[in-house]
Amino acid sequence: MATATQRRPRNSMRLQPLLDIAALLVWGVLLLKFWLTGKMRILLHPDYIWLAYSAGFFLVGLAIVKLVQFVVQVTQSKNRAKTPIAPPHFSLFPPGWGSALLLAVGLFGLQFTPQPFSSQVALDRGVTDTLALTRSQPQAFRAASLPETRSLVEWIRTLNIYPEPDAYAGQKVNLSGFAIHPPETPKDYLAIARFVITCCAADAYPIGLPVKLPGGDRSSYPPDQWFQVEGTMATETLNGKRQLVIQATSLKAIPEPASPYDY
Repeated sequence: MATATQRRPRNSMRLQPLLDIAALLVWGVLLLKFWLTGKMRILLHPDYIWLAYSAGFFLVGLAIVKLVQFVVQVTQSKNRAKTPIAPPHFSLFPPGWGSALLLAVGLFGLQFTPQPFSSQVALDRGVTDTLALTRSQPQAFRAASLPETRSLVEWIRTLNIYPEPDAYAGQKVNLSGFAIHPPETPKDYLAIARFVITCCAADAYPIGLPVKLPGGDRSSYPPDQWFQVEGTMATETLNGKRQLVIQATSLKAIPEPASPYDY
């Protein structure tokens, strides 16, 4: 009975290092997978991607070192009774639970493919044509020399600097984004939008501009579809507010870009 009783805790002590090693390896592989498949751009600002894949390499390397150490300790243990017992330490979870939880989340992540936020998320968070003071503000900003070469975020930053919509009337527009159908706007309008990310997907927020369609209603332009919009700027009153509107002459469906966020 004493031998069987001693064997169970000793086996559990050997299982715990394997759980730790597996958790380290899975999370390292997960970070490297997102990096190699390009999905890291959906989760992080480009300035921080190198930190993510560096952590992936570190975790994989640490898992390999821990595995080698574990194998060496096991092979050198001629007598199980002489195997050193790890000193107890405080843990929020019972031994092995923390590593098992990390392992389970990591395995789930390997089956998960990150996707960009949808138009419904943009509506829930509130599409804006300004950058709030609590959001990313450029220290210095120089707009593109030609209006038709400005991206959506450059138009929004330009409006931030000088918000009078009449100042831009008649200027040419050629930008891309995904379609949103705001419920409060007429059926011959949609919004062209993108998410702006400052650090990671958790702080991404939507920006957009109203688009007056050249003909028909917006049912021909489904939400979440990406479009290349060409036209000119105009001033319209929507929901009692004077604002800048794209008077579209062409909306061409395009594939979702590899980097769907602006920065």
